[in-house]
Amino acid sequence: MQVSFKSLCRHPLHCIAFGFGVGLLPKVPGTWGTLVAVPFYFILQAFQINVISYIGLVVLFALAGIWICGRTAKDLGVHDPGGIVWDEIVGLLCALIALPGSWLIVLLAFGLFRLFDILKPWPIGWLDKTVPGGLGIMLDDILAGLLSCAVLHLIIYFDFLKFQQIVV
Repeated sequence: MQVSFKSLCRHPLHCIAFGFGVGLLPKVPGTWGTLVAVPFYFILQAFQINVISYIGLVVLFALAGIWICGRTAKDLGVHDPGGIVWDEIVGLLCALIALPGSWLIVLLAFGLFRLFDILKPWPIGWLDKTVPGGLGIMLDDILAGLLSCAVLHLIIYFDFLKFQQIVV
């Protein structure tokens, strides 16, 4: 199945999986998909939801993503099409769990997440290669996001970058 913006508009699941069209961009669709998560994050911040509600929404997006990305990959006949970027959107939202909502934090989370998603250190790379279907598409990005989140929490906890003066 050939994917175009017109075909995405006709199939809502594919549209979501392709990050509302950014997955069709010819260069670095994963990076563009990750950028789509930024407004999602700031919208959630604007509603001032608590951490538990935020985690609940991210889990809901992840569970929906397993089905959405799996179905889209199956319809396209490709294991993990590069244009599917819903996993990157959820991955960045994972990276930002329980962190201050500043642009500096979002920028650092973005960079760390992309680094882990591209390099795929163990076990991220192993999961990417061995877990099939929608779960496999989502799981490596979720883990890259959680690893990014852990690194950022450690940076803030140990105040490596003097965040108390910058962020708070």
